[in-house]
Amino acid sequence: MKRLFDLIVSILALIFLSPVILITAALVRFKLGAPILFTQERPGLNGKIFKMMKFRTMLNAVGSNGQLLPDEQRLTPFGAFLRSTSLDELPGLFNVIKGEMSLVGPRPLLVEYLPLYSDAESKRHNVRPGITGWAQVNGRNAVSWEQRFSYDIWYVENHSFWLDIKILFLTIKKVFVRDGITHQASEAESRFKGHK
Repeated sequence: MKRLFDLIVSILALIFLSPVILITAALVRFKLGAPILFTQERPGLNGKIFKMMKFRTMLNAVGSNGQLLPDEQRLTPFGAFLRSTSLDELPGLFNVIKGEMSLVGPRPLLVEYLPLYSDAESKRHNVRPGITGWAQVNGRNAVSWEQRFSYDIWYVENHSFWLDIKILFLTIKKVFVRDGITHQASEAESRFKGHK
């Protein structure tokens, strides 16, 4: 039922939000250049790697050494706006349609974190990762890694259709009031380093 729900809602969302998606894509191209989409490998269900899609939020600016500048220097005000409104997440609906993600589930984190998880934290891969999740409606990126994993594990052990509905409605509310959002340039600024 969850998979069918994901498909129906994602397709309807893409149709309903198509003007927003097209305008956002055009603005990304105009303000940040090509490519419009940012793709990155992330672990999904059972740890299977897939390419998560998002709208780009940073410039490809490089320093005198030819290396990309730090994220905080490449993140533009427009990119910060896309992140704070979650508009950068809209391409993730295609990941949902492809079966790589769900509308609701633990957020897919970096592949490099896989060896760092405890056995309990690894449970987050027992379900499809989500565009939004229990951790996102309980603080988003303003909570500690320990608390974030605690929320993820709780979701895996208690998920249900009605809990997903609740999380989706809470997500919409959070996006509109922009609650629980910190203006970090990226996950790189507070990387998970495992347990000491």
